[in-house]
Amino acid sequence: MTRLIATSAIALCAATPLFAQDAACPAVGSNGQWIGGSAAASDIATMDSYGEQMALVLNGNRYASVFSLSAPTSTRIEAQGRANGDPVLTLYDPAGDEILTDDDSGGNGAARAEVDLDAGTYCAVITSYDGGPMTAFVRIGRTEMDPLTEGRGNMPDPDPGATGTAGAGCQDAVNFGTLASGGAPLSIATAAGETGYLSFDLTEAMPVTITAENEDADPLISLSGPDGENLGENDDFDGLNARLDIATPLAPGTYCIALNALSDEAAPIDVTVAAYDPEAALMGLYARGEAAPPLDGSVQITDLGTLETVLRADIDVGSDTQWFRLDVPAAGLMVIEANAIGPSGDPWLVVFDVAGREIAQNDDTPSGTDAQVMPRVNAETYLIGVKQVGDRQGFVRLLLERFVPAQ
Repeated sequence: MTRLIATSAIALCAATPLFAQDAACPAVGSNGQWIGGSAAASDIATMDSYGEQMALVLNGNRYASVFSLSAPTSTRIEAQGRANGDPVLTLYDPAGDEILTDDDSGGNGAARAEVDLDAGTYCAVITSYDGGPMTAFVRIGRTEMDPLTEGRGNMPDPDPGATGTAGAGCQDAVNFGTLASGGAPLSIATAAGETGYLSFDLTEAMPVTITAENEDADPLISLSGPDGENLGENDDFDGLNARLDIATPLAPGTYCIALNALSDEAAPIDVTVAAYDPEAALMGLYARGEAAPPLDGSVQITDLGTLETVLRADIDVGSDTQWFRLDVPAAGLMVIEANAIGPSGDPWLVVFDVAGREIAQNDDTPSGTDAQVMPRVNAETYLIGVKQVGDRQGFVRLLLERFVPAQ
């Protein structure tokens, strides 16, 4: 028998934050909130002061803050958690492509990024580093405006020549080769405290991917071009490792990587520069659960069938997302749980509709490390992704229940 709950109970159980409907943030499949309260009041290029708002992040969800620029602007975006909150900032451009991510550059667990942006509408997405509930303040303004955070090294305005900022200091960079189309990637192992700047050459236009790996170091990388322009920055891409995808071909010339370590400057970091592979980048999005795969067989998807009342499945899952297809026969509320079988599991789950829009995501519930979401659903097909957080492998029990409004 189909379970019945009152319509008012559906609203009560759907414990996910509601974003304002006046600002689109398609990069994360949700709506956001204008930093100035409205589109007209959110042009950072012309505002008399910065925009600021409070972000409430619950059940592993994301808070999207939207702003616009009517002209190219040097912009500062910050997020500072209250109490023990540890916000992670991801910035998306008008096309929905990721520009940068940052975790701790604001100091004391706060996120901070300073970047030159062209005119357009941008989306700053705030998440909780550990997936727990968090309240944070978000501030977006021009770089000459007062900052919210202290910045790395307790400096209100970080020195542009400091390690971890692209541009200055590149004259002393260690060059580790020339990247050629179809050639082998460039790689070097070095500590940030030993080699703060690296450079590489391009003799032909090509897109690139730069990675910096060693979670003990917690690397941060910034890339600047031959003219010193900052082309991007990344802190935590996959765990504490950093990755920067430059999908637009870079012109021939010498490029500089500023390398910083937020945890241990003496720890060796494996830095690699390779030709950007769009297919591999897309498969990486699917593996991390950041995008839903298509139903064309290119990615393995397990069909769970139709959810009439309750479905259960025990799965052996690791750090790569496993995908499941589920058909819902009628509109209502769906409760999905991913519960670890054993003491060391830490499951994470995400739900997308058939159009590829994210409708729910969670890592840790308030009571523990298991994951749970309660999205409203329609009569259509949904994709559910499940993985383990960190370098874990183990069994997870997937439990799905469907509720419909009482007549």
